[in-house]
Amino acid sequence: MTHDTDTAADPRFAALPTRPGKVIAVHLSYASRADQRGRRPAQPSYFLKPSSTLAPTDGVLVRPAGTELLAFEGEIALVIGTPAHRVTLADAWAHVGWVTASNDVGVYDLRAVDKGSNVRSKGRDGFTPIGPGLIDARTVDPAALRVRTWVDGVLAQDDTTADLIFPLAQIVADLAQHMTLERGDVILTGTPAGSSVVRPGSVVEVEVDAPDAAGSPTSGRLRSRVVEGDDVFDETLGSLPAVDDTQRAEAWGSREEAGLPPLPRPFALDDDLRAKLALTPVAGLSAQLRKRGLNNVTIDGVRPLHPDQKLVGLAKTLRFLPHREDLFASHGGGYNAQKRAFDDVRPGEVIVIEARGESGSGTLGDILALRAQARGAAGVVTDGGVRDADAVTAVGIPVYTVGAHPAVLGRRHVPWDVDVTIACGGTVVQPGDVIVGDADGVIVIPPALVAEVVEAALAQEEEDAWVADRVREGHPVDGLFPPNEEWKARYRAWRETN
Repeated sequence: MTHDTDTAADPRFAALPTRPGKVIAVHLSYASRADQRGRRPAQPSYFLKPSSTLAPTDGVLVRPAGTELLAFEGEIALVIGTPAHRVTLADAWAHVGWVTASNDVGVYDLRAVDKGSNVRSKGRDGFTPIGPGLIDARTVDPAALRVRTWVDGVLAQDDTTADLIFPLAQIVADLAQHMTLERGDVILTGTPAGSSVVRPGSVVEVEVDAPDAAGSPTSGRLRSRVVEGDDVFDETLGSLPAVDDTQRAEAWGSREEAGLPPLPRPFALDDDLRAKLALTPVAGLSAQLRKRGLNNVTIDGVRPLHPDQKLVGLAKTLRFLPHREDLFASHGGGYNAQKRAFDDVRPGEVIVIEARGESGSGTLGDILALRAQARGAAGVVTDGGVRDADAVTAVGIPVYTVGAHPAVLGRRHVPWDVDVTIACGGTVVQPGDVIVGDADGVIVIPPALVAEVVEAALAQEEEDAWVADRVREGHPVDGLFPPNEEWKARYRAWRETN
């Protein structure tokens, strides 16, 4: 590798062939980090950092005065060797000249106003240590690189590019379809789980290597020492540092690591409540909700593929929009919202689909029904059609639909988003609502009411069964159904002795 003259004279760029024209960073790329954050992107997204943010190894990281949350992010840095513009996925890696270690440092105190651009939070001088050595990209497999980070000698991050959501070559090819990547440009490829906050006095070390390649090439240890800065922000110029518990949890990696109390646990159906709901007819639940002023809680127009099966679970929502060609082109392909919903559904959840009552195409087929079953889903409710209806029925998972249709999704729908409030079959469904279905239909129960409603419905079922026995004995329904005070007294006496 040859250095430009000005690069060799400037220690910030000593590890690089030239001062980069662009430093591009990926927001979220490792599955371990996505799992930690609780969100997995469908496509890679990026932000730009100035080349003045680069720093040499054995340098210092300055935590700005008045800030709290300086976080390290050990990353694999790609250095472009030959210009790339509109290259294919197969050819993209050939334009990467070198691989090295980097630390995409950020101050979470300054993120709020940046809104993802990271100009203030990650663009400061010295916030991208890089180096010390370069690995020849031709000698390594981009799917078998490793990045590790140590804080004060303790291993904090350890992951490989096999865990990437978006392969390195895809990132290069994607960027190259939007801009020309020039020799020396740096791509920071995202950080795995384990990124956290460091304080003045700590030493952060990052190393990238290819342990399975010949000679086990390595970047060497990129070492940075954290110090306290004495610069002061001018409140008359712009945003000042500010933190909240959300930023603290993200900077530290979790609420627990940040020393914050856990958030209230979301509503969960325990085994006892689930069993009671399984015993309670939807008609009885509907009557009890009506008594409490909730009349529009049935998902109308849907029928079960398995009328003999009971459906009980918590709603996971999926929303389709009416078909529009340009929107389907941008949202319908790849890892779209429909696929994400079925991949992410948790045991005991019911996938509830808003399809606007449009039955002119399928909203799921046998493959997705199998995926829901494999994930432990309680069932699927859609106010749209089902494709491969016989095969979906054969899977055995409870499915409610307006009917069968052979057409694929793109005929009528665009898969749009998940885990949002939707309208299904004429009623509102929110993520986490309790869904119960039987041969009569499907009902939506607010979690705050479910325990009260199911107890009342079971009590009513017992009373109705006693009334039915009296009718079988020959008693007329007048005064018995519903029971008047005399029959209520008889029922109470019966309960006391039975």
